[in-house]
Amino acid sequence: MFFLLSLSSTSAAGAAIAASNFISLSKKSLSLHYLSLIKTARKPYSCSQFSTTMSINLNSHAFAGNPIRLKTPKSSDPFSPTSAFQTLKTLLLSHTHEPSSPDFKVLPFRKGRPLVGSVCDASGSGGKPSWHLGWLSLGECRAFLENSEVNLNEDSLVYLGFTAEDDDVYWAIDVSEATGLVSEFGARQFCFVELRTLMVATDWIDAKAMGELAVAGHARALLEWHTSSRFCGYCGAKTVPMDAGRRKSCSNELCKRRVYPRVDPVVIMLVIDKENDRALLSRQSRFVPRMWSCLAGFIEPGESLEEAVRRETWEEAGIEVGEVVYHSSQPWPVGPSGIPCQLMVGFFAYAKSLEINVDKEELEDAKWHSREDVKKALTFAEYKKAQRTAADRVDQICKGVEKGQNLSADFSVESGELASMFIPGPFAIAHHLISSWANQVVVNGAETHSF
Repeated sequence: MFFLLSLSSTSAAGAAIAASNFISLSKKSLSLHYLSLIKTARKPYSCSQFSTTMSINLNSHAFAGNPIRLKTPKSSDPFSPTSAFQTLKTLLLSHTHEPSSPDFKVLPFRKGRPLVGSVCDASGSGGKPSWHLGWLSLGECRAFLENSEVNLNEDSLVYLGFTAEDDDVYWAIDVSEATGLVSEFGARQFCFVELRTLMVATDWIDAKAMGELAVAGHARALLEWHTSSRFCGYCGAKTVPMDAGRRKSCSNELCKRRVYPRVDPVVIMLVIDKENDRALLSRQSRFVPRMWSCLAGFIEPGESLEEAVRRETWEEAGIEVGEVVYHSSQPWPVGPSGIPCQLMVGFFAYAKSLEINVDKEELEDAKWHSREDVKKALTFAEYKKAQRTAADRVDQICKGVEKGQNLSADFSVESGELASMFIPGPFAIAHHLISSWANQVVVNGAETHSF
């Protein structure tokens, strides 16, 4: 089954805002034309052409589809967290640089940014750059950190999972406290890059690149959780890593509470006026000019997903919602600081009332938009061009080129027509909620969506 992605944008769910802000769009008029993608069943995306708009079908969302397995059937399996952790301790104590079986690979992070490199495709003139994660062997990691402020031990490494076919076990480590590493890695054309920039730079038809993005998102969420859970929320004592960093435990013998990685669920919904063939889109003051997106908000304790959709829509736009239909979900590890990972749960919400009453503390504006207007907005987005621009920027950063380039500077005017609105890119669940509705087919009076 294929799912359709999309991205949220509401003040309560800052995740959607973060995604839309990957470009600081200039006030120049933009010609936004979505370039068609090659349809192939072996790639994570396939495309269907609907008149002048494009719908992207996905096997998994951005940050989903992690190719690394997290658990084994038996704890005695050498790839399991328990066995791998024991092997790790032995290797660290022996100070050996010899390859082990399984082979350990480590991904360093600095201030939430993974280590990456960039290579250019040899085919074609100039080549097309693509980023890749900067995995180190355990021996290489030890050598880099030997004289640094980061102590390489079993508690500093977090187990990510394994790939049995490659005989590899993967770990992540936070090296934010280590000074001098940026220049050392830079000498080898590796650099630490914002995960949001990598998200935009990822080629959506490249299954391997999408998998690496999912691995990076998973690793960042775990490391951010470790940073924000250093103390017990019940008694205030320090917490200690357990199960190879997959959970924590309070160090207070009288407490001993277990702490697990945090996930914050957020509902994101496209509100639909079925009778008048319109959809409700909103803006926040933090959005780039002319960008509109879906409503979204965090789920309250004791609330169902459907209830959260109805409550948030009523609170933010004054619209009463009846039927709520699930669409898909997306992990979002690039949200506000202090929230390691959000889970965006997408819905279609069918309006029972139509009069809008905007909560100005939450939204700048909210309006009904016709299907044709939304289709035009979809054609006014050079998402593929933005991806290539971001990939070029990552490549330049890894090669030591000035980092201050603004992505918006690479957007040129082709038609001279100013887009009245546009929506977030295909990396976000809001895009695919909106495009799914805009490109739906009506058969015998019934609406069908491409899932």
